[in-house]
Amino acid sequence: MATVVLLRHARSTANGSGVLAGRSPGVELDENGRKQADELVSRLAAVPIAEIVCSPLLRCEQTIAPLVAGRGLTPVTEPDLAEVDYGDWTNRELKDLAKEKLWSVVQQHPSAAVFPGGEGLANVQSRAVAAVRAHDARVASTHGNDAVWLLCSHGDVLKAILADALGQHLDSFQRIVVNPASVSVVQYTETRPFVLRMNDNGGELASIVPPKPKPSEADGSRPGDAVPGGDPGRTA
Repeated sequence: MATVVLLRHARSTANGSGVLAGRSPGVELDENGRKQADELVSRLAAVPIAEIVCSPLLRCEQTIAPLVAGRGLTPVTEPDLAEVDYGDWTNRELKDLAKEKLWSVVQQHPSAAVFPGGEGLANVQSRAVAAVRAHDARVASTHGNDAVWLLCSHGDVLKAILADALGQHLDSFQRIVVNPASVSVVQYTETRPFVLRMNDNGGELASIVPPKPKPSEADGSRPGDAVPGGDPGRTA
């Protein structure tokens, strides 16, 4: 299996507005978000990206645009990586939503949360995890198990994917923080995922690139095995 860079879209006009934008059309990157998108080109310069998969929403498309132009790649649009369908909560102010009974369920028991007129967070995790694993298998089949690909999506969607990769129940996913333009990295194997980075906001990324496969492993380990005592790390 391959390695996926989980990228949250850069800062949008809705971030910090106090309104739950959800799937509202026309939500663009703000000035800071456009700068963050441009900076991704240099941040990921040392990472050979085989493919880019993206949520269909505009703020995600704008986030990957500089990277797509620089790499000459054609992104794959994946509807199952779209933002949560918040239904009747869409475009409402967060201060008002915090007074709803459902708010505490979203905070404390998100696996049971279903947004009125929208979808449940359990369904969000199900569709997003299925999509990332299907694309990962496809990328590995096409480009090899040492391939790296990039996925651009939204905060709650990425938190749900990371919770699955960490083996956590969805009810723990609110403990995970995923900032705008942050990078998390998951390496999938036949037996388990390995979480290499979480909410990285500017560190070097060269070391996430998998080493070229060797004819045989000197320590006798197999792909998917965890290293007792801790991974020795990689040289960039």
